[in-house]
Amino acid sequence: MRSKLGGFTLLELMIVVVIIAILASFAVPAYQRYAQRARRADGKELLMRVAAAQERFYTNFNRYATNPLSAATSLGMSTLTSEQGYYTITSANGPTGDTQSYVLTATPVVGKAQADDQCGGLGLSSTGVKTPIATAMPQNSNGACW
Repeated sequence: MRSKLGGFTLLELMIVVVIIAILASFAVPAYQRYAQRARRADGKELLMRVAAAQERFYTNFNRYATNPLSAATSLGMSTLTSEQGYYTITSANGPTGDTQSYVLTATPVVGKAQADDQCGGLGLSSTGVKTPIATAMPQNSNGACW
C-alpha cells in the first residue's frame, strides 16, 4: 500500500496564485491613487508657504511680487520646488497684470511619480481660492483635489 504524503497539488497552488493576482489587481491601483493623494500635500504645503511669502511681501511693499521667488527668499526659501521635489511653483499677477493680486500654480514635475496625477496642477489665488488647473476641473467636481 502506498502512503499518502500531505501536500498541495499543482491545481490547488494555481488557484491560490490566481486569487492573489485578482486581489493585487485591485490593491495596486488603489495604493497608487492613495500615494498620489498623499504626495499632493507636498504641493499644497509649497503653495501655502509661497502665499505666506507673498503676503509678507505685500505688507512691506504694498504690492505682490511679480517673481514669487523674490517674495519667498524673505522666508528663507531658495527654490520654488517642493520639499520632496514633486511640484514647482509658477505665478501670474492679476488679470490686467497688476500687482494687487496673484495666482500661484503648483505644477507636477515631469518624470516624477506625481506627473500622472488626475488633478494635475493646483492653484491658489491671493483671495484664497483653491482650485486645480483648468484642465483638471472635471476631476475636482467634488473638491477632491484640494
